[in-house]
Amino acid sequence: MSTASPAGGAAERLTGLVAALRAHGFGIGTGETVDAGQALEAVGFTDRERAREALAATLLHGVPQRAVFDRVFDLYFPLGGGPPGAPEEHGGGPAELAALRDRIAEALAAGDAAALDALAAEAVGGFGGYGSGPETDGWSSYQTLSRVRPETLLARVRDRRRADAGAAEPEFADRLLDDEIRRLIEAFRERVRTEARRRVAERQGRDLVARRAVAGTADRVDFLLAGRAQLDELRRTVRPLARKLATRLAARRRRAARGEIDLRRTLRRSLSTGGVPVRPVLRRRRPRRPELVLLCDVSGSVAGFAQFTMLLVRALHDQFSRVRVFGFVNRVDEVTDLIARGPEDPTALGDLILAEARLTGWHGQSDYGTSLGEFAERYAEAVGPRTVVFVLGDARTNGADPNLAALRLVADRARRVHWLNPEQPSLWGTGDSVAPAYAAVVEMRPCRNAHQLGALIGRLLPV
Repeated sequence: MSTASPAGGAAERLTGLVAALRAHGFGIGTGETVDAGQALEAVGFTDRERAREALAATLLHGVPQRAVFDRVFDLYFPLGGGPPGAPEEHGGGPAELAALRDRIAEALAAGDAAALDALAAEAVGGFGGYGSGPETDGWSSYQTLSRVRPETLLARVRDRRRADAGAAEPEFADRLLDDEIRRLIEAFRERVRTEARRRVAERQGRDLVARRAVAGTADRVDFLLAGRAQLDELRRTVRPLARKLATRLAARRRRAARGEIDLRRTLRRSLSTGGVPVRPVLRRRRPRRPELVLLCDVSGSVAGFAQFTMLLVRALHDQFSRVRVFGFVNRVDEVTDLIARGPEDPTALGDLILAEARLTGWHGQSDYGTSLGEFAERYAEAVGPRTVVFVLGDARTNGADPNLAALRLVADRARRVHWLNPEQPSLWGTGDSVAPAYAAVVEMRPCRNAHQLGALIGRLLPV
């Protein structure tokens, strides 16, 4: 294997890799770790990509985990390279930058993976270093990419590909060529990120970088930090997550149908067997599907959290006898019909709700007190003794009255009220947050990503 990972340290690197993947939420057991070691022993260390595929086959449980696995693998089984931080690598000038860009364009046009690996290392070494001392030196993929700007090489690479082809291509072929070049450029950008992480790991330790500098799977991305691409990936997890939750709820409903032991009737039946309760009698009951009400803050940074939850509930609507969804910013409006006919894209769904629902008054800032008061006044009939209410929001009132009385009224009418807060608990009560005050009235739980949301819905919903 042409890496800095001799066979003698393979066991340590493998256990480090497994520990890092577990820290990202991968369910890897001892048996799977042993299988991975045996697979690594079988394929050997001469072919790095073969070792990568062997470990992926034994450790991963699904395609969404692959991107995280590849980034962590590159830290524990890196491509060979000298120790980072050599003084001569710093400070590439304009001439060196222009020459590097030209060589990158050539390698992209040729599709030379080995050359692109070497050029990524050269780019980080020459243009990604920062700091001036042993304790402050670091490596930045962002700084490297902002200076090298590989995305601007598309036209140059296209011209070289055309020149090599030597013949005119139809328009659709040009579009396909551009798409292929964009994929190559993005792959080069990922090579730069990998090289920067490798160099940082050499200074700070692989374990630390693997846990803190590698983004997790989509279902563990913080709702408040998710970008458009991550929200798109989250959208693709809605249906699988809904199927898993539906199966879990159906199993709970079957168990609940059996009921508890009826002690009096069991003892009476035991008289026919000499007082031995051979056949216990159960208090059978017929579980009713709960009614669900969502009250969602759709403003600002919490909008992605609310939109994803709405899509999840829409996919789960068969598990409830009735579902009603309300959105608010500083006014409340029912958006149940908009959710039912809205698009699958969370951002497009949010735009539709903001465009067609009346959610704001004379200003555009969120006001929980006014919204809760209007909900309790206009939509009291939506909440009853069989209703479970989920309030989604960060409880930041922009200094307005929190209106605890309105929340108490909703809690008194409902079977249960759960408040899901996308902020971490250490931020509750800071700034304009009144989360502790609301938490004193209803149950408030942190819900920062899709994994936590699925677990909470599966656990908190009655059957």
